[in-house]
Amino acid sequence: MRYSAVIFDFDGTICDTGEGILKSAAYALEAFGYEVPEDNELTCFIGPPLLITFQEKFGADPARADELVRKFRERYTNKGIFESRLYDGIKELLIALKKDNLKIGIASSKPQDYIETLLDHFGIKSYFDVICGVTFTADCESKTSIIARCQKELEIPGNNCLMVGDKSYDIEGAKTNLIDSVGVLWGYGTKFEHIEAGAKFIACKVEDVESIALGFYEQTEEVQGIFSGKIINVHVDNVTLVDGTEAVREVVDHPGGVAVVGLTDNNEIIMVRQFRYPYKETIYEIPAGKLEKGEDPKEAGIREFKEECGATAESFEWLGEIYPTPGYCGEIIRLFYAKGLTFGDQDLDDDEYLDVIKMPFSECVSKIMNGEIKDAKTIIGVLKLKELLNL
Repeated sequence: MRYSAVIFDFDGTICDTGEGILKSAAYALEAFGYEVPEDNELTCFIGPPLLITFQEKFGADPARADELVRKFRERYTNKGIFESRLYDGIKELLIALKKDNLKIGIASSKPQDYIETLLDHFGIKSYFDVICGVTFTADCESKTSIIARCQKELEIPGNNCLMVGDKSYDIEGAKTNLIDSVGVLWGYGTKFEHIEAGAKFIACKVEDVESIALGFYEQTEEVQGIFSGKIINVHVDNVTLVDGTEAVREVVDHPGGVAVVGLTDNNEIIMVRQFRYPYKETIYEIPAGKLEKGEDPKEAGIREFKEECGATAESFEWLGEIYPTPGYCGEIIRLFYAKGLTFGDQDLDDDEYLDVIKMPFSECVSKIMNGEIKDAKTIIGVLKLKELLNL
């Protein structure tokens, strides 16, 4: 199903506020003579109400817990709040969700003033239709209640809302309100925690949230290895679709590759011509190769350009990345534009036979348009460069 609204938790979901929260918690505990534990033990402060955490985790009575909260805020308000960062891809996700005509809300146990300060600080406040936090004087409201309040203000029925959070209380609060939930793995929760709490979906990447909200997402349930080769691995996966039905996907894993559009000072494209066994055909291509494990794509492009063509370049510029066969293969090809070329000796593999050709740019485009050049990475790389250089 497609959802009409997405409700986000804040700490650990939209914003990594951990550094400021942990340092402010340590500041408060130290001020009152508590033994300050390691940072990984202080992550209990990220998400739930501070007053409850000081009591449940450190044994403070209600009066002392209130003093600890005030001490925490003494540091956090002036310094800790800005020891934060947006998670990579969050702003792009919010832009995409608004383009999809979805309403967006926040349901957080963080004081509303802090939330709005950070949203303004990161320039993303305008993307939210509703922001529900707590007040400084009433900060023990349950997550269930905050989610219900946000859903009501969004004016979207609970079964059309999606709650996105990084901790179990986000998932449990959504479940109590009969709202589907997404447990995210870039914050402070774990996959097991989300499963145990009853999350309907688990998101590894920020962009997964849009796929889930639109009803496109396919969640992997089981992976069965079929073949493991020198370059590729093949597996068959059982997946669950957003509507709960099951399906099977056959997948080829590939380490990814690089391809280089090299342009000479005479406006010639550097091409290679070689036999491609799967097609039983000799074809034109731009020079390319696979990534080695952990290799930087730009360094791989420089290496492949030198090995296949004996060419070096004064500059390598990023042209983007492409998914050549998204129906069954996870390969990603990173494209580069090379200029200021000089030529030396090739360093081909023992089983590699090819010709290097300097093809006039206009001829290359013509061969693409009449179907003589069929290789996808070459077509995309050359036409992107044509647009970029206005040739």
